[in-house]
Amino acid sequence: MKLNAFLRLKTFFLLISFCGFALYCQAQDTTKASKPAAKPGAKTLVAKLAVVKPAAFQSAAGIIDGFFKKYKTSADSAVDYLFGTNKYFSNPAGIAQLKAKLDSMRLSLGAYAGHELIVQKTASPSLILYSYLVKHDIQPVRFTFIFYRPHSDWVFYRFLFDDQMDLEMEDGAKISNKHP
Repeated sequence: MKLNAFLRLKTFFLLISFCGFALYCQAQDTTKASKPAAKPGAKTLVAKLAVVKPAAFQSAAGIIDGFFKKYKTSADSAVDYLFGTNKYFSNPAGIAQLKAKLDSMRLSLGAYAGHELIVQKTASPSLILYSYLVKHDIQPVRFTFIFYRPHSDWVFYRFLFDDQMDLEMEDGAKISNKHP
């Protein structure tokens, strides 16, 4: 039974990673091709994302703080804010799908009750990961943010979420994981 849950977790992470990669690749393709003219008066998701001011993105922790301030009231505005930090993420369909998944998850988890840092890992001075326990009334969920700094400012690189922390904790408590 636990093996099945572990395989589902692995599949979930692979799916989320693939979606992030697909968003990145599609964003690369759309920047190379000329963009079609928008209909007059039409509001697009890309236009909403463009309103975010780059000056707000001096630090990865600052981006996360802004995300959680918006997440308190709306997962949609938090996702718009996060994706707005990276001009190369411009896949409205993929972003809309992520918003729908987050909204659905929030309905089943209850009201947002805060967040706590689980771990911060630095791979290099230009790549950093933050993992947070996001508390809801019914159940916690983990949000993982990865940021990249190609020049002087941090930009969002990857966002993952899952509710499998309890399985990892159980696996860590197994006798076979005991160090000598």
